[in-house]
Amino acid sequence: MQRDARGLELSTDSPEAAALFSRAAEHFVKAHADTMSLVNGALAADPGFAMAHCFKGYLLAGGANAAARPAIAASLAAAEAGAATATPRERRHIAALAAGQRGALNEAMAIWDALLDDDPLDLLAVRIGNVAHFRHGHTAAILDQVTRLAPAWSPDIPGYPSFRTVWAFAHEEVGDTREAEAAIDDAHARDPENFFTHHVKAHVLNAGGRWREGSDWLVAQTGCWHKGANLTHHLWWHRALMLLDLGEHEAVLASYDNDIRNLNGPLTKAAPAQFNDLQNAGALLWRLEQQGMDAGGRWEELAAKAEARIGDPAQPLLPPHLMLALAATGRDTAAARLLESLRAQAAEPGWETETLTEAVIPACEAVLAHRRGQHARVVDLLASRQPHSRMLGGSAAQRDLFRQILIDSAFRAECHDVVRAMLAEETASHPAPPEQRAGYGAAARWLVRTSAVTPG
Repeated sequence: MQRDARGLELSTDSPEAAALFSRAAEHFVKAHADTMSLVNGALAADPGFAMAHCFKGYLLAGGANAAARPAIAASLAAAEAGAATATPRERRHIAALAAGQRGALNEAMAIWDALLDDDPLDLLAVRIGNVAHFRHGHTAAILDQVTRLAPAWSPDIPGYPSFRTVWAFAHEEVGDTREAEAAIDDAHARDPENFFTHHVKAHVLNAGGRWREGSDWLVAQTGCWHKGANLTHHLWWHRALMLLDLGEHEAVLASYDNDIRNLNGPLTKAAPAQFNDLQNAGALLWRLEQQGMDAGGRWEELAAKAEARIGDPAQPLLPPHLMLALAATGRDTAAARLLESLRAQAAEPGWETETLTEAVIPACEAVLAHRRGQHARVVDLLASRQPHSRMLGGSAAQRDLFRQILIDSAFRAECHDVVRAMLAEETASHPAPPEQRAGYGAAARWLVRTSAVTPG
């Protein structure tokens, strides 16, 4: 029996396997590209290491790609085969992976929560549970989790900067950017190559309207991004959003081709349909078009990959982003098949039914209607469902795309009340006036022009 860097028991007698596993857990949180190779190294050192098999299953499942299901099943089977000699904590992990693979995500989340109540220093469980909650819009649960765990962590514990990054992100997502920034600056000073700290800092800077500072800060970190996983593409995406608000549209398009969706880049070549990459790309092209930029043939590449994923149950945020590409390229038959597959999925009993019916399907329909110029329909689909938008999961910055779609359609459909209410919300929650923000400026200027002649 070995122990990880935080003293938790591991069911391996190999010091090498334990060391590689422990390092992999930290690299997973930090979004390093070598995480899977470290886990594979642990398995090479001890092929019967049940928890390493479980970790590999987690990583494969996190890719949100149905093509990985056979490999996930193989990892789960290997983990279950070694469960008899696993620790109680490890058996909980294996049970959580099994629950997730049969679609019982609520059960998996409950297992991770209970596990962390007993073993709050399980860094892998911290991040696995955090990611699962995040991808399904459970912001309050994320904050509750890190609040419960924080007393167990201190600067002398290995992995402390990684935990503080998770803590900071939870606080940023509920609007507590002051505490989040203080925590993330401390974590970054302790570990500058934690790419998750770069991500949280990007959120804080963008939420504060500090676009030039944010763009410069991110560029200053890029010297080590070659070590990063696909999150580095997402970091470039965050910078692109800042450049959009600064009006530097040509620079955004250049970054799309060179940094965000570089088809010759090693990470993109290794996983050309990685879900977050597809989300980044579609959301950015849509925003660029709203600013009058020509996307050229870039939509076609995304649409081909979107069509290939129809019928693939994925995290809630992905299908509306797939629809962006299908709608932009006029693939009406494929768009109809995507909606049909989602409705069929919603008709099956399960925890995700409300998410699909109240958030995912309306968002997909709204994306399609907006592209077709059916702006009143977009308002009908999204205006009353704004409280449900969190069910899409992801971050507030990612979900803002659908607010931009709504407000664009609302002013084009001359829905003054909707535009006025949304702009009031943006004014109250964001330091930059709506008229200075790329996604809200057109609606803000329209409201000023028309309010002078429109009652109410």
